[in-house]
Parts: sequence; structure tokens; C-alpha cells
Amino acid sequence: MALVDEEERRRAERAHQVALFRYQLIREAADPALSPRQRGAMVRELAAQIHTDPFGRQITVGRGTLDRWLRNWREGGFDALLPPTRQVTPRTPEEVLDLAAALKRENPSRTTAQVVRILTQHLGWGPSYRTVHRHLGRLDLLDRPDGQAPPVFGRFEADRPNELWVGDALHGPKIAGRKTYLFAFLDDHSRLMVGHRWGFMEDSVRLAAALRPALAARGVPEGVYVDNGSAFVDKALLRACARLGIKLIHSTPGRPEGRGKIERAFRTVRDQFLVEVDSEKIADLGELNRLFTAWAEHVYHRAVHSETGQPPMERWLAGSPFPQPTAAQLREAFRWSEHRTVTKTATVSLLGNIYNVDAALVGRKVELVFDPFDLAEIEVRFQNRPFGLAVPHHISRHAHPKARPEIPEAPPAPSTGIDYLRLIDTARTLELGQKINYTALLPDQPAEDS
Repeated sequence: MALVDEEERRRAERAHQVALFRYQLIREAADPALSPRQRGAMVRELAAQIHTDPFGRQITVGRGTLDRWLRNWREGGFDALLPPTRQVTPRTPEEVLDLAAALKRENPSRTTAQVVRILTQHLGWGPSYRTVHRHLGRLDLLDRPDGQAPPVFGRFEADRPNELWVGDALHGPKIAGRKTYLFAFLDDHSRLMVGHRWGFMEDSVRLAAALRPALAARGVPEGVYVDNGSAFVDKALLRACARLGIKLIHSTPGRPEGRGKIERAFRTVRDQFLVEVDSEKIADLGELNRLFTAWAEHVYHRAVHSETGQPPMERWLAGSPFPQPTAAQLREAFRWSEHRTVTKTATVSLLGNIYNVDAALVGRKVELVFDPFDLAEIEVRFQNRPFGLAVPHHISRHAHPKARPEIPEAPPAPSTGIDYLRLIDTARTLELGQKINYTALLPDQPAEDS
């Protein structure tokens, strides 16, 4: 039973990754501001491109498929993009794929179709053209079309404020004996530092602490561009962006195009802010964040930028007003979720905690939605429908392991000046230094006869 549950969990996670890929692919084409002609041109362009799916494979997506995803998105939102989790993908034996690669290496002029023909003749059967083509593509065995030049990247800038935010993390000084990290988001068009926060850890919780206030104060951007650090690929960020309709874009490893602006902003942070930080005089993170906010709002946002010729705040405000998320939307976006199968006793487990759920859900795979800092309140959903709150049955953990609070280390207790072992040593030395009455240690002697 445990193996079946684990397989179902993996399928659910795989389906979620596929839905995120579909969402990111159609996000721009789903813009209601587009005319049918504009949307059609955009979909045709997407269908002509080669895309990298969530599992690293190079694929193309047909026009009809893209149109179906767009209809599903409009009718059911993100959850309508989820593929059936029970779908099982047939797998080609690894040795057959290795033989296909060997045939291509043996004669690079062979086409994929020719490789499939040879395999079919040799084995009596052969994998599909698409399977072989994907495998050869992953191994970089597919030739470039004749005359195709390598890609050339020019300077890019978003056309308007809140079209694209760029996020990154910066290593900072030690405060109260602990290393600090800055999560920051920069508006690509105006160079405004829309969100920022210093923390003691470089994780998804601290990233959310920078992004959530930014969304509340600056509005919802169309896209967010980040690298492949662990915090930026965490499923909590993927869920937040999907719920708010933000296109999440990850840079290609080894290709840092588009990250120059925030790296330049971080250099300004080092040259103008960190150079003035005296870590011995800053008591805690609260003070560091307060000082940084004052510098960003009073200095950085008001200074004329060397490339745009305008102060970041002035250039950003020129595009206002911006769409603002409601408090309920932000709360939903930054909650976490896990999928679990309800046991025969109508319970689910999460991080060692046991919860009672509606008996009608026995045997069903449900979604548990929660605040990572409060595992006492878990909302249960099935097929995107609410099924009330899970009732705690046995609670041993009250917060998610990743939701570690930034509690300052307690100062050492004042010394009493008492050295217990030294006191014992002194007492023993005094005891040994006393005069010993050896006569008293001898047994009594009988009296001599006269």
C-alpha cells in the first residue's frame, strides 16, 4: 500500500509540474487584452517553436493543443491544466535508446527517421519517431539547420513598469554573529527595487517575506525572472506565481542574459550601503532592514539612473496605476500545499501529524493547504473543491521544517563566578595538607608485664 501511495504522490507532483509548464507557455496568449488576430499569431508562433518541458526534453506543441489549453485555462483556471494523474507514460528500454544514439554517432548524417527504420529492421520493432528524436536532442546529436547562426543576445529592457521583475539574492555581513542574505526584486523597466528583505537564511520563507510585501505595495507584475537557486525553484514560489497569474521565468544555467540589471543594483548596494554598515553597531535584523529601507527609499529610488536618465521611482510611477491583489488573494497564493491519500480510517498524515477528514474522502487523493508556520489549521480540498478543515488528531509538529523563524540567539547567562571543580580541588588539597596522627592509625598495643 505504501508503494502505491508513493507512486500516486509522484504522479501528482509530475502532473503539477506539467500544469506549471502549460501555464507558463500560454500565459501571454491568455491575456484578455489581445484581439483574436493577435492571439492567433502568438499561438502560431508558439506552435512553431521548440520548448523544454519540465523534464528537460525538447518538444513542440501543436496549435490545437495550445488552443485547448487556453480554453481550459479560461474555464477552470490553473487546475484545469492538470493532466490526469493516473496516466502512465510508456517507457522505451534504455538499451534501445542507447543503440539509437550509437547509430547516430556512427553516421551523423542519418536522420531520426532513418535511425528508427534501422532499429525496426534490427529488433523487429522500433520506438516512435518522437521518442528517438527527443532522446537524440537531449544528447545534442541533432544537427543545426544549414546556415543557422548561433543565437545572439542584445540588451533587453521591459517596455513598461511591472512588465517584468528580476529577483536574486545577495550575501551580506554578519549581524549578531550570523551571516545575512538579501532577497531583492528589481523592476526591469524602471530599476525600482520593488521588494527587499534581509534574513539569516537563503530559503523560500525569506524569499516570500521579500516578495509578498512587494506585491501588496507595488502591484502584480506580468512576469518574474529568477535564477535556478534552491529558493527560486521551490514549489512554494511556483504555486504563488500560478495563483496570482504571474509568469515565472528561470534563466538557463550558464546563460546569465537578462540578469545584468540586478547585479548592477547589487553592486550599488555594496558600494553605497554595505560599505557604511558597521555590523558591531547593528543589534539585529530589524535594524538592518530599517536602515536598508531608508537608504533605498531616500537615496537609491531618488537618484538619477545612469542608463534611464530618470530616478527609478519617477520612472516606475509613470506607469501607474497597477493591478493590486486583495488580501485574500495574497493569503491564498503564499499558502503551501501537499497531496495525500485519505486512509481507511478517514485520516491523513502531514509531517508526522495526524488529522481527521471527511469520511467521504476515504481512498481519495486530497490537497492539504496550510500556512507553513501553523500546522494546526489545514484546509482540505478535493478536485479543487473545499472539504472543510482537517481536525487535528495527533500534533507533534506545529510548523513546517522549512519555516524556521529568525529567533536571535539568546545572550549568554551572566557568570556567577563559582567554579565547582576548583572548589572541590581546593577542599581536597586542604584535606591532604592536614597533619596525620600515625599513632592513632596503629592498633592498640597490649601493656608490658612488669
